Amino acid sequence: MIKYVDSTKMGRGIHEWLDTRHHFSFADYFNPLNMQFGALRVVNDDLVKPGKGFDVHPHRDMEIISYVIDGELTHGDSMGNKRTLSRGDVQYMSAGTGVVHSEHNFGSEMLRFLQIWILPDQKNYAPDYGDVRFKFEDRVDRWLPIAAWTENKENDAPIKIHQDMNIYATMIRAGKSLPFEIKKDRQAYMVLIEGSADVNGTGLNMRDAVEITGESIEVHAKEDAHLIILEMAQSK
Repeated sequence: MIKYVDSTKMGRGIHEWLDTRHHFSFADYFNPLNMQFGALRVVNDDLVKPGKGFDVHPHRDMEIISYVIDGELTHGDSMGNKRTLSRGDVQYMSAGTGVVHSEHNFGSEMLRFLQIWILPDQKNYAPDYGDVRFKFEDRVDRWLPIAAWTENKENDAPIKIHQDMNIYATMIRAGKSLPFEIKKDRQAYMVLIEGSADVNGTGLNMRDAVEITGESIEVHAKEDAHLIILEMAQSK
């Protein structure tokens, strides 16, 4: 089953420095019928103005992935990490027993990134941080492994997370198609970051998403289509 998620109907927060779309209930967008999809708790599509950002704030017991689309994302945290990432790069933070961090756009251009929160398989892990500077061309017309469960020895993704979930990204060139297998008792959430595409006949535009259960998919790019998919254990 494919469930279309229309970006124009998502929760949205427009502030002086931030324009954000919430795929799931978050902040001022409260929807008890849209709290999460499996272990996926938050997907926020954030636009941050130059010189602005999220000041120091705490997290606990959450796996956090930041996927940079445009601009520069500068991260700092209480573990002593300070890093600046750009288009196609990914950072990971396991908040575990507690961590304080900040995220800013110190660049001269608008920053756009996906902020993804995943519920861990258990609480009170030791906090951890990592980032990977992926070559953008490595995801063209193929699913590039971004992250995988620490217990999954078959997936060589460089980022390991504390949840039974696999994350991939791709850029499918216009006119081409790319399949993705969803196995029994698995499900997936896919976001069209840029471009336009069809997923098993369902049309998607930039920022739209689909929930996928019970079937594998084929993505056909109507124009160059940049996507991220989060494949996970099916909700009980």
